[in-house]
Amino acid sequence: MKEKVLSLYDWFLIVGVIASNVIYSLLTGSMDVVGSVASIAGVLCVVLVAKGSIWNYLFGIVNVSLYAYISYKASLYGDAALNALYYVPMQFVGFWQWRKRGAAMSEAEAQGKGVQVKARRFSWKQRAFLFIGCAVAVVAGGFVLQHFGDPQPFKDSTTTVLSIVAQALMALAFMEQWALWIITNVVSVVMWVICVSRGEAHAGVMVIMWTFYLLNSINGFRVWLRLSR
Repeated sequence: MKEKVLSLYDWFLIVGVIASNVIYSLLTGSMDVVGSVASIAGVLCVVLVAKGSIWNYLFGIVNVSLYAYISYKASLYGDAALNALYYVPMQFVGFWQWRKRGAAMSEAEAQGKGVQVKARRFSWKQRAFLFIGCAVAVVAGGFVLQHFGDPQPFKDSTTTVLSIVAQALMALAFMEQWALWIITNVVSVVMWVICVSRGEAHAGVMVIMWTFYLLNSINGFRVWLRLSR
């Protein structure tokens, strides 16, 4: 597989998130620098993930660091801990794993093998175990977050648990990551819309970011179905 150029849809996502941040700033009369940098870096990251490009991890480290800070300020402690304690180190683990699975970093390395990671997929039995395990962990995590006063415990638990599993599957180059990302992105959009209604800082920009994540995850699922054959 030697597809190297971003598709029209990829450019739509990148230009769209930049334009959305500019429009949001004009409408609100203020520039949310932290939120905008996080959202733009995040969309660049997930677009490159969908393409199977190892350079996603460069933008990923910027996104997850800033998102941890934003989540903490919004009292979404599950998401804050997830990004600071898990996503940040997993950027380095994922980079190492993708290098092992053939993702090239330069045109010279790509000669004869393409630039994309070699993707794989689960069996149906493994997918069943994945679904049951995630469901149990989401419910258990929701009760724990509820005990510690999380304002949206089960939504926060869903995004936290599924993101942990999806990030691990991403580092190991499994196609099933995208089903989990789609669910995570839908719940995250809902969660941040609620934060907007509460007047939380950066919440509007986060809605924009997660909406573009959702659009990309649908495309990523389609692309990785092909990559994992």
